[in-house]
This record gives sequence, structure tokens and C-alpha cells, in this order.
Amino acid sequence: MAGTADSPPSRSSHVSSTSGSAPRSTSRTRATLTATAVVIAVLVIAFFIAANLYTDVLWFDQLGYLTVLTTQWVAGAVMFLIGFVAMAVPVWASIEIAFRARPVYAKLNSQLDRYQQVIEPLRRLAMFGIPVVLGVFAGVSTATRWPIVLQWLNRTPFGETDPQFGLDLSFYFYELPLWQGVVGFASAVVLIAGLAALATSYLYGAIRFSGREVRISRSARIQLAIIAGLYLLIQGVSLWLDQYATLYSASGGFLQTGAGYTEANATIPGRAILAGIALIVAVLFFITAIIGRWRLPIIGTALLLVSGLVVGSIYPWIVQRFSVEPNARTLEAEYISRSIDATRTAYGVDGVEEVPYTAETDAEPGALREDAETTANIRILDPAIAPLAFAQLEQVKQYYQFGSHLDVDRYEIGGQTQDTVIAVRELNQSGLGDSQNWYNNTIVYTHGYGVVAAYGNQRAADGQPVFLESGIPSVGELGDFEPRIYFGEGSPEYSIVGGPEGGDQLELDYPSGGEDSDNAATTTFSGDGGPVLDNIVKKLIYAIKFQSEQIFLSDAVKPESQILYDRNPKDRVAKVAPYLTLDSDTYPAIVDGRIVWIVDGYTTGTNYPYSQTESLSTAIADTYTPEPAFATDDINYIRNSVKATVDAYDGSVTLYAWDDEDPVLETWSKIFPSTIKPMSDMSADLLDHVRYPSDLFKVQRAILGSYHVTDPGSFFSSDDQWVTPNDPVTGSATAALQPPYYLTMQVPGTDEPAFTLYSTFIPRGAGDSSRNVLTGYLAVNSDAGDDYGKLTLLTLPKQSTVPGPGQVQNNFRTDTEVANQLALLERGQTEVRLGNLLTLPVGGGLLYVQPVYVQSTSGTIYPLLRKVLVSFGDQIAFEDTLDAALDTLFGGDSGASAGDGDVPAEPTEPTEPSDPTEPTTPTTPETDNAALQQALADYQEALADRQAAYAANDLVAAAEADARMQDAVERAIAAIGG
Repeated sequence: MAGTADSPPSRSSHVSSTSGSAPRSTSRTRATLTATAVVIAVLVIAFFIAANLYTDVLWFDQLGYLTVLTTQWVAGAVMFLIGFVAMAVPVWASIEIAFRARPVYAKLNSQLDRYQQVIEPLRRLAMFGIPVVLGVFAGVSTATRWPIVLQWLNRTPFGETDPQFGLDLSFYFYELPLWQGVVGFASAVVLIAGLAALATSYLYGAIRFSGREVRISRSARIQLAIIAGLYLLIQGVSLWLDQYATLYSASGGFLQTGAGYTEANATIPGRAILAGIALIVAVLFFITAIIGRWRLPIIGTALLLVSGLVVGSIYPWIVQRFSVEPNARTLEAEYISRSIDATRTAYGVDGVEEVPYTAETDAEPGALREDAETTANIRILDPAIAPLAFAQLEQVKQYYQFGSHLDVDRYEIGGQTQDTVIAVRELNQSGLGDSQNWYNNTIVYTHGYGVVAAYGNQRAADGQPVFLESGIPSVGELGDFEPRIYFGEGSPEYSIVGGPEGGDQLELDYPSGGEDSDNAATTTFSGDGGPVLDNIVKKLIYAIKFQSEQIFLSDAVKPESQILYDRNPKDRVAKVAPYLTLDSDTYPAIVDGRIVWIVDGYTTGTNYPYSQTESLSTAIADTYTPEPAFATDDINYIRNSVKATVDAYDGSVTLYAWDDEDPVLETWSKIFPSTIKPMSDMSADLLDHVRYPSDLFKVQRAILGSYHVTDPGSFFSSDDQWVTPNDPVTGSATAALQPPYYLTMQVPGTDEPAFTLYSTFIPRGAGDSSRNVLTGYLAVNSDAGDDYGKLTLLTLPKQSTVPGPGQVQNNFRTDTEVANQLALLERGQTEVRLGNLLTLPVGGGLLYVQPVYVQSTSGTIYPLLRKVLVSFGDQIAFEDTLDAALDTLFGGDSGASAGDGDVPAEPTEPTEPSDPTEPTTPTTPETDNAALQQALADYQEALADRQAAYAANDLVAAAEADARMQDAVERAIAAIGG
């Protein structure tokens, strides 16, 4: 029985043991699998991160700017560690101190007791985990602030002081941002540490609530009082620093930026007082930590809050409302003067030379004789309209393309400087259509080829551009140069080029048999343009980067192959010079036998005392540069400090210090030593093609619209405010601003002609009060040399009424003869396109020139230059050539020749035999054809109705007017026997 009795337990024990081990074994297996999966996932993520970092190393190292990358990495890593430690350690210490000082026998309520039961098992993890998580977030935040710290460590004095505190301006650019950042970070750390201590003390009974009574243990009191005192002390420092920030912050008075009378006499002293009160309250909290009485610091905190309201808000409002506003012109005069001086200096317009210009309005014969060189260089080829003609005539193959807006430069041709419109023939892989695949896109079609350039002041007899460089291979006046475009504004995302010497040439170089031939020359890239794919690791990481296994598997990728990417010139410069703001207009030039992209770089700032703040993207917005929906690039200081070049063949980037007196650039040169070359290293050929950057000029014209006034009283009255006119060519009331234009001309007040960038001004107005008459003409010398960057502002008399661009465009559109001829040009399947309206200060007045293009509305579409409109004062001429138009405008002899003087004039329709002894005038020839006259009159009426309909957004009426216009054109053609 004993054996029998003992047997079942033995079996039961065995079964129980077996059944218990199975779940434990399954649990261990799951844990092992989970841990393995986690480790694999971490390794995969780490590999991807490492691969991405390694590609950056390869890219920067190949380009010769590895120190730029490593400096950012090291600085970011150090800042991360500082932020991590500065947040994690105080928070951990605060929790640890509160926990260790907890009451051992505290009587807790049932709710806190339940909280403890839940939290206690995780207490140790929370005590370390919470500070670590907070530290990571803080470290990531501080890692992005490395530029502020490095600029502070390498700061360069400006040599100028602010008018309020007498501090060097470098304090506002480098020191104040650093200290404000430190104070802000310290404030966050102390606040979070205080909350952590408060929560811990409450959870473990050091703080207890009993009805209205609050009981705090001695240790919790000391800890919380010290933390509160530190927080108030930091706020006092913040208030003290805020005094200085008023010099570049928005003003509550008349000024847009900077400390006005109220800020200087109420706000700044008030913040100093509040800083002192905060210091006193902080001391009271420290005393409380010793004596244990909370009444004084609580009263002090209430006093600080009330003082902040009274001293910080109410008192400045009283001063502004009852003292400043009744006497603003007088009291604000000193501060307006500060703003005028600072703004003009910060934007580089303090040296502008103002030249009074009494513009003549009568077109007298021979008036252009003294402006012969300017007249000869007047550009009639519009770079915004020319792309279609360039594409039709010089694209050659569907896999090439030109930019949507061409560039204006100048070259020496036949011993004379010639304005040119130039473009590079870039690759367009979308033109391959169904032939697109990885091999073709990556290995075969890798680069564009050649440049196309046309004379800016000439046209062919049929209206086409006159090319000075064209064809494939390129031939023309620009000499021998490397024509291949591996790096451009339209280059593919990446290409794999190069190969072993003597190996197969896989890259299509150019179509060797012309446009209609399928023959193609091939080549192999021989430069140093990208990382070399000489091992399996590099192939693998780039296959991952570009998500293409073909990079790893293709036999076309040789050990000598290079991978080219980040090929846009602006992207390359932005990566090697992350401190620069880049001009929106990058342009190509033939320099020393190479095609290079020239990129203008700016150093900017937002902390220049008293300088007006401008949105950069808003200031540069015009017809060709759209304004973003959300502008986040406010500045109040700008310098064109760097001229950068990017070689179109090998992508090499060179940075030149163009403004070596800029302290901001000098500071960055210390941070990234040996990355910027001196201007003296620029070749003579390169200097011939630098130009004044358009974005800087646009910002300066926006500033000079108000800050051409230097008298504080006049500035306060706003009695002479200017604006840039809207582009009249668009014909819309909501049009963008007219862009500035490059022209070779001699500006009044200068000694000789120069490559010049100019813009015009009209009075600032709103609605019906706006008047489109010229008040000013701003020009800047763009030729490298002593006069480079010289700003000349022609100021027109206030009592004169020289037509502005909008008035002139309106005169062109409404002139009966012009409208009639334009109507005839638009007959059939053609349309008229008006080119850029240029304004030139010649002949003692202002000459307007506008090319008129005609293009088909279907089939092969590209514009041909057929006519030129000119205006001087209130007089208009409309001829086939600019030369003829100027002679007509100026009484039969302008006194100078334009660049298209050798183009034969075409007869104007309708034509009538005329007496050859009578001089030609810009009027419609007399005719007795009543039907023709009626048709033209009907057309003119319908045209006016159409414009009114579009203005009223009445599309039905516009369509009816279009039908009447078409009917009138058909009757006019029939009347002349067409």
C-alpha cells in the first residue's frame, strides 16, 4: 500500500515538472528571439546610419572640404554631450535628493499609497530613465546650436559701437545670442528639475496637503527654495539681457526696429529695475531655505509680478501715449537718425551717390550723340523670352534643354565688350521617353554639352537671335573651352562615369551627325568629380543611398568608376559653406577654358542694432522670383562676402573672399580655416565675369525706397517714400515687382560706361493715390575694379512728371498706330509677346525700349523679334529695328547707332505708296480705304472691351470681345486684299 500510495505522487510530480518546464522553455525561446530581433534591428539601423555618414565623408573628402564636415560633427557631438549632461544630471540629482530626503514614516493617503505601489517597482528605472530621455531631447536641441557657440569662440570685433550702450556690434552678433541661449536653457533645466523634485516630494510624503494646510518637510523646503531662488536669479539675468535685445527688436513707437524714445527712457530702465527685483526675490528664497519662512519670498514674487505689469507694460504705454505721441516728431528724431544711419550701413547703401537728374522730355535730334556707347549696347534680346528660340534653334536633340530664364553676361568680342545672353545646353533625360532605364539614365546619358550665346543688341533679318557661340561641337567667338556639363542646374540626381584607361567608352558625348542623325560620339569622364566606387563596400552603401541594386550588380560599374551626385551648383556651395545665404540667380561663364557656374554668397544677420528688418525672400520677389507662402528669412544685415565657382565638368568648388572686411566672414574663416581663398587668387578672366548680385541689389532698392531720406523730420513725415514699380509687361494690377536688368551703359555722374544693374522708383501710394511717374533711378557698377559696387541714385525733381514704366506701357498699348500694327501682327495663328521694358538715362532724359516678338500659336512655336517700341517723354516710335525707332523718335537722327542698325527694315502693313521726299514718321500711312479704317476702329473698340472684361473677371464678355476682334481682323485683311 505504501508503494501504491507512493506511486501516484511520483507520477504526478513528474507530470507537473514536465508541464512547468514547457512554458518556461517557450518563454525563454520567445525572449531569445525578441532579443535577437532587437539586436538585428539595431544593427541594421546602425548600418544604414553609418552608410549615410560614410557617403558624406566620401563626398566631402573628394571635394577637399572634409574639415567642414568634421568640424560640424565634432561641434554637434560636443554640444549634444553638453546639453545631455546639463539636463540629465540636474534632473537626476533633483530626483535623487528628493527621494533620499523623503520622510521615512510619512503617513500617506490611500491614493498616494496606490501610486507608490505602482511606481516602486519601476523607481530605479524611472530615476535614471527620465533624466536620460530628457537629456537626449536637450542634447538634440543644443547640438543644432553649434554655429552660435563656434561664432562666439571665434568672434571678430566690428570696430563699431551701438549708440545706446556703446558696445561693439560683435556683442549683439555673437555674445548676446550665446548668453540668451544659455539663460534660456538653464531656465528650462531648473524648471524641469524643480518639477521633478516637487513630484518626488509629493509622491513620498515630503509635501502633504491637509485641508488648506500644506506641510513641507525641512529637506523638501530647502531643496525647493534653492531651486526657486535659482530660477528667479536666472530670470533676473534674462531681464538684464533683454535690455540689449531692444536694439534689434520691434519697437512700440515709430521705428520698425530698434529702441525709440519709449524703449530708451522707459522699457530699458524698467527691465533693469525688474532684473534687480528678481535678484532680491531670489535672495529671499535662499533665506527661506535657511529660516523656513515662505511669507517674504511669496510677497516678493507677487511684487515682481505686479512690477512686471506696471514697470514693464503700463509705464511704457503711458510714456508712449501721453508723452511721445503728442511730440513724436521731436522726441523720436534722435532715434530715427540712429535707424537711418544703422540701416544704411547694415545694408551697404551708406555710400550711395545721389545725383540730381533733371530729365528732359523733348526728343531733340542728335540727343543721343553723347551716349553713343550706351545706345550701341542696348539689349533687345529678352532673356525671359529667348529660351524658346534657343531651344528651337540650338537644342539639337530631345535629351537636351535650356533654362527657363537665360543669363546676361559680357564678353570681349573683337576688342569690344559685348553684352550677351548665354545658356548652357544641359541634359534632359525626360526627353528620352520610352528609352529611359537605369543603364541609359545612369551610364550613358550623363552630361550636357556646350554653351549657346547670342548678342544682346542684335537680331537677324528674320527676327532670330544672332549667335556668337552655337552648334555641337560649339563654334563661335568664345574660344576653346571644355564643353561638357556634368554639373548643372538641371543635372540628373546621380550618374556613374569614368572607367579604366583604354576601356569601352560608354557615355554619349554629343550627336556627331547633327540634329537629324542618330550617330553619336562617346566619351569617358576623365576628371575627379565624385567618390570612386573601387570596392564592394562603396558600391553597397551607394546602392542603399540611391535605392538601386544596379549600382551593386551592374558590370558597367568598374573599380575606376566615379559616382556624381549633389550636382546643382547651389547645392554644392551650400554644403561646403553652410554659413552662406546664396543668391537665387546662378549663372555660367567661360573662364580660363572652362565652363564655371558663378554663385554669389551672402553673410547675413538679424541682430544689427537699429537696422530695419526685412524678409529676404519678400524683398527679392519679382516677376522671375516668386515669393514663398511663408517667409522665414528675416535679416537686418547683409554682405556679398563670397564669390564661389563650381566647375561644370568636374564639380570642383572654390570659395573666394570677396569682402574680406566683413567681420562675419572673418569669424567663419576662423571656424573653417583654409576653405576660403583670398580675392587675389581670382584670375583676370574670372574677374571679367563677376557681377553685382541681383538679390543684394533688390534688397538694397527695397531699403532705399524709404532710406534715401536722411532727414529725420522728413522720414517721420513719410513725404517722400518710393517703391519699385510692378512689372508692366504682365498687364495685371496684382503683378509682381519689375526685376532689375543688366545693361552696359554710362550712368550720369560716372566717368565711363560699365556693366550695370539698374532699377527704377515711383512714389509709394495706395489705390487711386498711386502715380506711376519716375522719382528715382538706382544703378550699380558690376565690373570688377575700384568702382565695383558703386551705387548711383538719380533723383528726379518732385515737380517733374517723367512717365514711369507703367505709364509708358499703357501709352504703348493704347496708342492707335501701335495697337493697329500689333493687331495686324496677331492676325491668323500668331500672337504678340512684349519683351522686357528697359529704362535708360540717355539724351538728358529717360529712354524706354521694349522689343516686340511674334510667335505662332500652334505647331512649331518660338518667338521672333519683329518690332521695337521706344519712348522718350510722351513721344513714341514703333519700327522694325531699334536703330530705326531711335532715329524716328529723335526727329530723324538720334545721333547714335544701335546694335541692329544693319538689319534691313521690313515694310509695315498695311502699306501705301508714299512720297520718298517726305520723312518717315511713326504714324499710320494715310489711306482712303473706308472698310479698312472701320475694321481697325472696330478692332480697337473690341480690344478695349476685352481688357475691361478681363479686369472685371467677366469671361463671357471677354470671349465675345475676342470674337469681334477676330471678325475685325478678317475684314481688315479683306479690305487690303490679303
